[in-house]
Amino acid sequence: MAAEQPTHPPPSTIPNLRDRLPKLEPRRRRAPASNPVPPPETPALPPPPEASSVSYQVPSRRILSLKDHELFLSSPAYSLILAFIFGLSDAVVDTPISKVNDDDLSPSVKAILGLLDEAEALVLATPPDDSGGSRFGNKLFRTFLDKTKSASSSWHQKLGITSADAVSEVETYLLQSFGNRTRIDYGSGHELNFMIWLLCLYQLQVVKKPDFKALVLKVFVRYLTLMRTIQSTYYLEPAGSHGVWGLDDYQFLPFLFGASQLLHHSFITPLAIHQQLTLEEFGHDFMYLGQVEFVNSTKTVKGLRWHSPMLDDISSAKNWDKVEGGMRKMFVAEVLRKLPVMQHFLFGSLVPAVDGMSTEEEAGVSREEDEAEGGAVMVEHDGVKHLHQLNSWGDCCGIKVPSSLAASQEMRKRGAGETLRRIPFD
Repeated sequence: MAAEQPTHPPPSTIPNLRDRLPKLEPRRRRAPASNPVPPPETPALPPPPEASSVSYQVPSRRILSLKDHELFLSSPAYSLILAFIFGLSDAVVDTPISKVNDDDLSPSVKAILGLLDEAEALVLATPPDDSGGSRFGNKLFRTFLDKTKSASSSWHQKLGITSADAVSEVETYLLQSFGNRTRIDYGSGHELNFMIWLLCLYQLQVVKKPDFKALVLKVFVRYLTLMRTIQSTYYLEPAGSHGVWGLDDYQFLPFLFGASQLLHHSFITPLAIHQQLTLEEFGHDFMYLGQVEFVNSTKTVKGLRWHSPMLDDISSAKNWDKVEGGMRKMFVAEVLRKLPVMQHFLFGSLVPAVDGMSTEEEAGVSREEDEAEGGAVMVEHDGVKHLHQLNSWGDCCGIKVPSSLAASQEMRKRGAGETLRRIPFD
């Protein structure tokens, strides 16, 4: 028998797939924002005040309500801080750390560096109590702070500040820059205190504009290494950290100053933070790279995309100009405009408050260093209530979070064969 021939449906019943396939169209690029917000510019830095016009006072908190914060944001002090911080950033554009020679430093800058060296010696002379094995803040940090307070007067006299009243005002910012005594924590607010200390030295004409480059690339870099020593020695908890979603557990300004250093670099791009060889070769010369390398070294989970997604996202920027502009915006939005940070800011005569801002006496609150451990104060002023949490989380739950740096240090102590349980997202 002949093989059966396959039957085919008539042409009229075959579907025309061309009519059913969607028409391919080129993807339209998202239109840029019609009115993008430009990064804040550098205000003009006013000249230092005449010494005879200054009436020194011990700095105190004046931002105790939303109204106080709003007054600050429109005050001369706000513009002064922006002018100083952004002026320092402008001074280090396209400048690696190695370009500043020690022989070219002014006597005042050398004295500041010597002061920071002495502070680190006090850390080494005050080892932590390891008997508890805790990954939270070590209480020997308070002993270190006691020692810095005892040494502070002589430190400032070496800087040429002889007035006891002037020392009492200026030293407050330096002592606050090492971290909080009660909470044993550290964050961008304490880092800001160090910059305000330098601003006070500018107001007193101890340092001058020609020193600005060295203040960033020598003094601030030295402060950064000192704080890494303090953080790793006493396990300072991150103040106000939101864990993985923050830029960094402790510091902010290395990223602003570091982006300025790299602004027009010929071959290091924002994506370079993913290249370990680049971090190792250039991290000592550029703060942005050095800070990323340090962050990587302290995390128990490898990969920026996992432990620091904000840094990972920023690395996709087209150039350092975008990064630097973004850091300026972030400094304003996440530091100066954040009440949980600025509620701790201190005003004196060199960085003055404005009329209408609350005082601690009027608000009925004690000085921050006198508040009891673990307490909280409800401040009500002009009908505005504000909860002052001693853990400084402000808008979070107040749960203590050990630093990832403490976790990595404990892992090193236990050796490669023993590991700690990972903290989620540290």
